[in-house]
Amino acid sequence: MTAFFVMRRWTDFFILIAVLAAMIVLFGLMRESFFSMGTLGTVANRIPALALVATGMTLVMVTGGIDLSVGSLLGFCGAVTGVLMADLHWGLALAVIASVAVGAVIGSTTGAVSVKLRLPSFIVSLGMLEIARGLAFLTTNSQTKYIGADIEALGAPFGGLVISPAFVISLLVVAAGQVMLSQMAIGRHLIAIGANREAALVSGLSVDRPRIFAHALLGALTGLAAVFNCSRLGSADPNAGTGFELGAIAAVVVGGTSLMGGRGSVVKSFMGVLIIATLEAGLIQVGATEPVKRVVTGLVIVAAVLADTWRRK
Repeated sequence: MTAFFVMRRWTDFFILIAVLAAMIVLFGLMRESFFSMGTLGTVANRIPALALVATGMTLVMVTGGIDLSVGSLLGFCGAVTGVLMADLHWGLALAVIASVAVGAVIGSTTGAVSVKLRLPSFIVSLGMLEIARGLAFLTTNSQTKYIGADIEALGAPFGGLVISPAFVISLLVVAAGQVMLSQMAIGRHLIAIGANREAALVSGLSVDRPRIFAHALLGALTGLAAVFNCSRLGSADPNAGTGFELGAIAAVVVGGTSLMGGRGSVVKSFMGVLIIATLEAGLIQVGATEPVKRVVTGLVIVAAVLADTWRRK
C-alpha cells in the first residue's frame, strides 16, 4: 500500500510537469516570441510573491481551511511598506520586518476568530478581505507610494540572469515549507487535523493552535510577498493584490492539495505556481483580455477541483 501511494505521488508530480511542458509548447507554437528572455523574465518576476502565498495557503488548506483575504492583505502590507520607506524613510530591513509582522498579526487574527468561534474560515477571511483593503487605503490615504531604488534591487535580476534575490528567497521558502510539511511533526500534525479532526482530538493532539499557526504563517508570508510585489513595481499601490487570492488558491489546488484537507504538498503547489504564471504570461502573449484571463483561471480552478474529487473517489 505504501508503494502504491509513493507511486501515485510521483505520478501526480510527472503529470504537473507534463501539463507545464504542454502549455509551454502550445504558447510557443501560437506565438514565437513566447520563447524569449522577456517572457522568461515575466514569469520569473511573477513567481516569488505567488510562491510565498501558495506555500502558506497549502499549510492552511491541508487543515481543511482556506483564506480569501490574502490579496487584500498583500495590498495592506504593501501599503505599510510604502509608508514606512517613502514617508518615514525606514530602511528595507526594518520595513520587511514590519510588513511580515503585520501580516502575521492579521493572519493569526483570522485564524483565531475562525478556530475559537468555530466559524467557517472562508466567511471570516471574506470579512478580513474587506477590512484589509480598507486599511490599505486608509494607510496610504488612497495614494500610491513611490519607493524607488531602495526596494527595486530586491526584485531586479542579478548576475546576468533573469532571476532576482526575491526569486531565490522564494525557492528557499518553498523548500523549507516542504520539509516542514513532510518531515516535521508540525506538518504531520496539520495533515492529521485536515484528514480527521475528531480522530486527532481523540488521539490527544492539539487542534486549535496548529490551525491558528498555519493562518499566522500564511499572513507572515503574505507580508513578505507584499515586499516582493513592491520591489517589482518600485511602489506601493493600495489596489495591489486585487484578485491575487484566486491565483494562489488556483496554484495550490492545481498542485493537488485537497480542498477537504488532509493532503497537500508545497513542492506540488510550486508546480501549480509555475503553471499559473506560465498560463498568465502565455495569455498576455496571445493578446487575451483581462476578462478572458479571468474565465480561463476560473476554468482551471474548476478542472483542478474535479480532478481532486476524482482522486478521492
